[in-house]
Amino acid sequence: MNRWIVALGFLLVPSLPAVAADLTPDMINAASFSGEIPKVDDISPLAVKVQVLLDRVRFSPGQIDGRFGENVEKALSAFATFNQLPPGKALTPEIWSRLQAVADDAVVTSYSISQDDLKGPFLKSIPAQMEDMKSLDHLGYTGPKEELAERFHMSPELLSALNPGQNFDHAGDSINVIDISVDAVAGKLNETAKVARIEVDKDRQTVEAFNKDGALMAFYPATVGSEEKPTPSGTLKVVIVQPDPVYHYNPKYKFRGVDTDKPFEIAPGPNNPVGVIWIGLSAEGYGIHGTAEPSTISKRGSHGCVRLTNWDAKRLGAMVDKGVEVTFVGDVAAAK
Repeated sequence: MNRWIVALGFLLVPSLPAVAADLTPDMINAASFSGEIPKVDDISPLAVKVQVLLDRVRFSPGQIDGRFGENVEKALSAFATFNQLPPGKALTPEIWSRLQAVADDAVVTSYSISQDDLKGPFLKSIPAQMEDMKSLDHLGYTGPKEELAERFHMSPELLSALNPGQNFDHAGDSINVIDISVDAVAGKLNETAKVARIEVDKDRQTVEAFNKDGALMAFYPATVGSEEKPTPSGTLKVVIVQPDPVYHYNPKYKFRGVDTDKPFEIAPGPNNPVGVIWIGLSAEGYGIHGTAEPSTISKRGSHGCVRLTNWDAKRLGAMVDKGVEVTFVGDVAAAK
């Protein structure tokens, strides 16, 4: 899913991170915080471990890419506030100590590639223009590497770094992946609990989910709003939770990069413009949804909706019922 994006009215050039030499599962599993944070541009064992631990306790860092970027800072800040620790974006000894409560299990584990992982059907490429997607019968993955990276919440670059020389195209091969299983935090999370209220912060570009007692259940980095179609203010309600949604393009929004004045539909799939799930809200055309580009979360690109990684959107959708209130706060209507 790391492609140049022009169809949605913006252009991103994927960066090429530096990789720690000989990155191994043992290095990541044994990583410890000594008070020094690695450079943002480097994939480091410590950054991978911190991201995984945050992901396990539902303070999502977005895509796990092994770097201390903006989304990690957001998750660390929210985690510190939740644990009544001094606020701040950086990893601290106090935060590290609290994260160790979910570090008993290895954060990198092995996985055997199956025949199902390879059966597809896969697309050779994703059309650059949205209107060219309408002819496809499914917006699937471009290959098993992309599919596996998303399943384990990883960037394709990190997946490759952990599996040098691997093409991810042979059933039976054992590969190194992130351990995202619920068993890793058994007894610490209630996967069946329901969300009573959602808060979308347009300034911070975040989504928080609360239970009926007002306690924070989950935190997600998000892309919120656009200049073309500002995200609303006030409170809306969830009206539908739709897995594998069909994307309906409404020409009245006149999205940049879409050269048609006629409505059209795009078939479901993880590379669909709204990803694998649509949480529709009570204002026409607005919702919380997934994305085909997890690396762009918290960056400009939404058309007024609230965009999460596909896996974060699925987690939130599993906890949400119709009627849940979604409150929009903050004064900034356009995403960064």
